[in-house]
Amino acid sequence: MTPAKPTPNATPHLPEDYDARISGILPYYSSFHQETINFIKSLPFSPKVWMDTGCGTGSLVNKAIEEFPNTKFLLLDPSEGMLGQAKEKLSSRPAGRLEFLRASPTQEFSPDSQELEEKPDVITAIQCHHYLSREGRAKAISVCYNLLQESGVYVTFENIRPLTEDGITIGKRYWGNFQLAHGRSEEEVERYLERFDTEYFPLTVEEHLKLLRETGFKTVELFWYSYMQAGFYCIK
Repeated sequence: MTPAKPTPNATPHLPEDYDARISGILPYYSSFHQETINFIKSLPFSPKVWMDTGCGTGSLVNKAIEEFPNTKFLLLDPSEGMLGQAKEKLSSRPAGRLEFLRASPTQEFSPDSQELEEKPDVITAIQCHHYLSREGRAKAISVCYNLLQESGVYVTFENIRPLTEDGITIGKRYWGNFQLAHGRSEEEVERYLERFDTEYFPLTVEEHLKLLRETGFKTVELFWYSYMQAGFYCIK
């Protein structure tokens, strides 16, 4: 599937207003970060190197750096503006525990060009691959797989396609009602939901699980699901 050409409704959130707007658009958005942290805490090891791709304004790392005092964080995002915001947000954090990588989409990231000193043992990708075609998504996940240490862990949250047409219709209404309750106008909600299958291309849970297994992960699990978003973890 090939993404449609951008439309006026496809304008991404500007970095400076992203944090303020996203929680009124995605139900439980802050929980994506907290549940990721809770899950990583449940692993039999504490990560030495944690890479957050699609890091946005650095909100996940800003929370995780307090919980994992011996972890170094690598931040990657396709947007220079987002990386700039992340640097500002994390400016009071110890510089030696942070490495900001040159802006790049996950699927185009090359560890050779970035001169990574160590392979990460955790990679997170929170709401950052659903704009890709299926081929692009497969490539992005493969990049993450190849970057990981053996037995490393990949955690991702993505928008999800319900299994039936009725499920899609109801799911959109359910999600739209959430946005209305958080101050968005009916026109804004309608424009946002029109992006489904035109600007972002969600997979079903089953399709996600299949793709992650085909990438090569030995363990693939669904660990969080609400509205039309889900979280998965995988072990290399």
